[in-house]
Amino acid sequence: MDHILKQYCPRIEFDSYEDFRENFRIEPTDDFNFGYDVVDEWARVEPEKRALVWCDDDGAERTFTFSDVSRLSNRMANAFSDLGISKGDVVMLVLRRRWEYWITAVALHKIGAILIPGSVQLTTKDLVYRAESAGVKMMVCVDDAYVLSQVDGARSNAPTIETCIVAGPARDGWLSFDELLEAHSDEWARPTGEAYPGGYDTMLIYFTSGTTGLAKMVMHNFLHPLGHIITARYWLQVRENELHLTVSDSGWAKFGWGKIYGQWICGATVLGYDMKKFVPATLMRKVQDYRVRTFCVPPTMYRFMLQEDVSAYDFSSVETFATAGEPLNPEVTKQWEAFTGKKIREGFGQTEGPVMVATFPWVEPRPGSMGKPSPLLNMKLMTEDGLEAEDGEEGTICVTGLKDAYPPGLFVGYYHDDAMTEAAVGGAYYDTKDVAWRDPDGYYYFVGRNDDVIKCSGYRIGPFEVESALIEHPAVVECAVTAAPDPVRGLVVKATIVLAKGWTGSPELAKELQDHVKKTTAPYKYPRIVEFTDELPKTLGGKIRRKEIRNADGVEG
Repeated sequence: MDHILKQYCPRIEFDSYEDFRENFRIEPTDDFNFGYDVVDEWARVEPEKRALVWCDDDGAERTFTFSDVSRLSNRMANAFSDLGISKGDVVMLVLRRRWEYWITAVALHKIGAILIPGSVQLTTKDLVYRAESAGVKMMVCVDDAYVLSQVDGARSNAPTIETCIVAGPARDGWLSFDELLEAHSDEWARPTGEAYPGGYDTMLIYFTSGTTGLAKMVMHNFLHPLGHIITARYWLQVRENELHLTVSDSGWAKFGWGKIYGQWICGATVLGYDMKKFVPATLMRKVQDYRVRTFCVPPTMYRFMLQEDVSAYDFSSVETFATAGEPLNPEVTKQWEAFTGKKIREGFGQTEGPVMVATFPWVEPRPGSMGKPSPLLNMKLMTEDGLEAEDGEEGTICVTGLKDAYPPGLFVGYYHDDAMTEAAVGGAYYDTKDVAWRDPDGYYYFVGRNDDVIKCSGYRIGPFEVESALIEHPAVVECAVTAAPDPVRGLVVKATIVLAKGWTGSPELAKELQDHVKKTTAPYKYPRIVEFTDELPKTLGGKIRRKEIRNADGVEG
């Protein structure tokens, strides 16, 4: 039990959060490689251990042991090597949640090629930008007409792309993943010497979702998966041989958080549900039918599931409900607990790292709070004056002490941009640009992105608090609170609202919602403008693009 964990963590059981905070540590080896030291190691010690249970909306299902993943990734490593891929080459995957993603990712890690996950929503323009910026040499894509057409459209303007592989039959300009898999050997010659990939070599690049400006290339080394031990075992609370389901497209960092690295290090089995479209009832049925033990989805999905009859589904197998991606409105966790008897454990982090703040096992969830800091991080809240914030005072979340002990899992810079890397992580601390405050018990509460905080009539108003007040009203499914121009006050609070089933937008409802906010939070925070919409603009990662709403209203920044 816990065979892999014990190789890198001197101690894995703790009596309290204080014990955990003080004594948990990760001791990585300088040559750590997830493909060899996790996948192949599990295959060696427990050949029949389940790694992945994969299913889709069409009734297909496959189960892969760690031996299967080890063997099939060896085949694809041989295939990629024969196609000219070697250590340091850049390969982009657009595979949705297809089982081929797990096999391909492990194969690339074994070779030492740099992996870039990509969303199926990327356009030709997005793909050209990524290919040119990172020097993408190969594309591996899902058999989807839209995805293939966008890649085909990008290739003429992205000359670095030499090879394209489709997870389906071969076609003009595309090699077949299945044919390559069948044509190559299970035996892979593990690299040696300078060719061996691991440790501080670059393993993975995430393009940020681009809520402000062009997407940046967030760079992680081969130690990054070890940082997700905290994410998986101590926040999501996965357990060995039990099914875990995180809902995320493979193009998002959340996939690395919840569907491969920490889960497999801990020996858990990943449920790889290839969901083409989010249908709340279908997702809840999957959780019920597969007897999922630990479950994590974004707050938006909890909000929409609550529009269905949650009591009609059997969630008795689920021991931990979790969420991340955006802050969780207190009303949502109250309603979910009323139906399931369990609180939702919130986690906070970024593309740049593993979970940073979370409701760990010894931390009782508090509605509206993200929880407490990870023991991997020396965390401080810094004010605009460069001072450490007191309890109750807002500040940006900063990871300090980078010069003393660089946390495993935290990004190491921005690919091909030394100046931006130096500005972000070259000093005494990394500033996340996310604003929060801390209560006297050490719980952290999210306020908003630095750019999203509204400065109105001398007040600083965090959008999350106003959004949470609105969510408490039964008419509201989700909302975005932003600044809007006003001739007298300069800026005022605006709420853009998606209504629940059976509700219709009207001046009367707008007034009712304004009055509701005045009663729920400080009256000066109420939205002076209320706008109803069918959907909110979101990033490829599913986060609300408040900047887009602000800009449409003529507010810059």
